[in-house]
Amino acid sequence: MALPRVLVLVLAGGAGGRLELLTEQRAKPAVPFAGVYRLIDFPLSNCQHSHLSDVWVSVQFHPTSLSQHLANGRPWDLDRTDGGLLVLPPYQGTDRAGWVSGTANSLWRYSPLVRDVAPDALVVLSADAVYKLDYREVVDGHLGSGAEVTMVTTEVAEDDASRYGIVEVGSGGEVADYAYKPDEPRTTTATNEVFVFSPDPTLDRLEALAAEHGEEGLEDLGTHLLPAQTRDGLARAHPLDGYWRDVGTVESYWRAHQEFLSAEPPLDLDDERWPVHTRGGRHSAARVLLDSAVDNSLISGGTRVLGNVHGSVLSPGVVVEAGATVVDSVLLPGARVRAGATVTRAVLDDGVVVGERAAVGGDGEITLIGRRAEVEAGTEVPAGARLPDPDRED
Repeated sequence: MALPRVLVLVLAGGAGGRLELLTEQRAKPAVPFAGVYRLIDFPLSNCQHSHLSDVWVSVQFHPTSLSQHLANGRPWDLDRTDGGLLVLPPYQGTDRAGWVSGTANSLWRYSPLVRDVAPDALVVLSADAVYKLDYREVVDGHLGSGAEVTMVTTEVAEDDASRYGIVEVGSGGEVADYAYKPDEPRTTTATNEVFVFSPDPTLDRLEALAAEHGEEGLEDLGTHLLPAQTRDGLARAHPLDGYWRDVGTVESYWRAHQEFLSAEPPLDLDDERWPVHTRGGRHSAARVLLDSAVDNSLISGGTRVLGNVHGSVLSPGVVVEAGATVVDSVLLPGARVRAGATVTRAVLDDGVVVGERAAVGGDGEITLIGRRAEVEAGTEVPAGARLPDPDRED
């Protein structure tokens, strides 16, 4: 008996504004994580291990940064003659052309293409969270359930719940109530932006919603589509019991890195049964040189450490010069901390240079230094600051 055909749509086109300077010049799914990975590596690796090989990636903002990483999809076994990886950029030429204005709007624009493929199940994902999940297991539970949508759910902190779609789940697994980013959440059970849809009824419903609200009024999946499916009793929940972290803000991005520095990290990224794959690059071995001190840190290949590094993540090509100190920080590819400088509780984007004896960050909120910015020698960037300052007028 043939397996049901499953199409995966990764919605990777959002602007990612909550990551501030980190997404000014790159797509959110292309943001580095844990030294050598990109955020999109997690859903694509999940697809590979779930044996789902028809994967479409919708891109919009800074598409080059993501397309370069995806290439032909080979690291995730998606370089195929039939199916495989398909990148969907914004386009012109049909009545559904133009810029995407939300996740539901994106699905509406691609619905004719989805109908042409005629999958048995449509998996819709975001690409800004760190987790492992067998999507095939979710699909199998969805098919034959009578549901129009299965929402993968997870538990979130009470003070963070208003950032998510919040659900109430009945004793039989049905979604009894859905609220999109409510001011006063009634539970802490959140959808984690993994959905399995029954394609034809969902797309038919989307057409009706577009006629009612206009294509721009569709907005996100949680605005009209998911609430309507819930009201009609056609939504079910699939709980994810393992680790899941949304890293869509600077604070959550930094905090997730800290979690991966523990002696027993929340996910084994090298697990032989479920490794996270990435396109990566070619780097020499890391060099930790005489008189340096490194502890509780992730040190990627191609780095050179002559100073002190504590509780930090160094991406490929990072240099920490003699006498420099890096504490509780995330340094993205090519960042350089010159002699005598200190970096504390900060995120440094690609190619940042911290000048000699400069001080970046400190106790308090996370400091963020944007791509290729230079902190002048002997200067101080206080805790919680942004450089360049987004509020400064040029």
